[in-house]
Amino acid sequence: MLIAHRIALDLNNVQAIYMARAAGTARFAYNWALTEWKSQYEAWKLDSSQPKPTQAALRRQLNSIKRERFPWMLEVTKNAPQMAIIQLGQAFQNFFAGRSKYPQLRKKGVHDRFTLTNDQFNIDGCRMRIPNLGWVRMRESLRFAGKIMSATVSRVAERWFVSITVDAEDDSHLPKAENQGAVGVDLGVSALATLSTGEIITGAKSHKALLTRLQRLSRSFSRKQKGSENRKKAKGKLAKLHARIAAIRSDALHQLTTNLTRRFHIIGIEDLNVRGMVKNRHLARAIADMGFFELRRQLEYKAAMRGGQVVVADRFYPSSKTCSNCGHKLEELSLSVRQWTCPGCATCHDRDVNAAINLKNMAVSSTVSACGEEGSGRCRKTTVKPASVKQEASSGFSQ
Repeated sequence: MLIAHRIALDLNNVQAIYMARAAGTARFAYNWALTEWKSQYEAWKLDSSQPKPTQAALRRQLNSIKRERFPWMLEVTKNAPQMAIIQLGQAFQNFFAGRSKYPQLRKKGVHDRFTLTNDQFNIDGCRMRIPNLGWVRMRESLRFAGKIMSATVSRVAERWFVSITVDAEDDSHLPKAENQGAVGVDLGVSALATLSTGEIITGAKSHKALLTRLQRLSRSFSRKQKGSENRKKAKGKLAKLHARIAAIRSDALHQLTTNLTRRFHIIGIEDLNVRGMVKNRHLARAIADMGFFELRRQLEYKAAMRGGQVVVADRFYPSSKTCSNCGHKLEELSLSVRQWTCPGCATCHDRDVNAAINLKNMAVSSTVSACGEEGSGRCRKTTVKPASVKQEASSGFSQ
């Protein structure tokens, strides 16, 4: 399986300048190819005798003119422009397949990255060799064993990282789940996750914690004159703070998902409509600060690597309104109600804990092999299947 390891780079000034040039070359090649693709595609629609644009043809076209028109491209690795055009071709494939939107131009300071194929770099412990540059120090060595496929060097704020993709033969680098049974995970705003065991994880809430400083730096940046050195410095400070907020959130999510996948073999979660939830202007900032999509993504791939399973409940599954004790379902339950008493069995429920228990029961029932149901496996289940129907022998007479 393909797995990537993202490692921070320790660069000097010369190496950082090279990285910026290579990223700029890749960005220019991508934007140049996108412009050429549009013009050639319009010409092909008007005259079918004209060649239809492809990424291979655009790469050949760039190679034929870059020595005369763009000689500065020769100062960096040839992979920078070539892989950028290949990525544009993949973007168009995704667009025509309906998997993504139409490709857009890359922006400086936003899309600062370039990709290397496995024949253009070498890894030796905590260092990496890049063409036309030499050996570059990495903050740690590569964790995974297998065939190295590619490496993407990218910039976040003022730091450079390399993401090395490895084709690992197995996932033996991680121990299997301890199999403490199943667990339900209810996601929320006041607490990031509430487990069916009663544990409550509040979450990092890094954006909320650093909001005052973020507002101050944003005001300082907006007041600087465009094009000035002070504006450039203010932009760098603001970018560093945004990167720190994202890093704190990512660290908290990794700790939570690693803990869950290490302990439990079956994890039940709900399919949240995050895009619809952030339309609520009162909760949009808090919802975005939690990182629900990233949490689910990490749970799915980590559970698969440890031999576990993530069961995703249907979006309309009434986990909060259903009594986990007797199964009674309420007609309405407003978001402000955090505790409620079941009218069927008089059990007092905490809203989040009750939802987590229902998600756990749903996950267990969907993985138990029964009549008309699927057996358990490493692939995740995405819907809630109906309960099994007990088969009884026909008695030949009616009661």
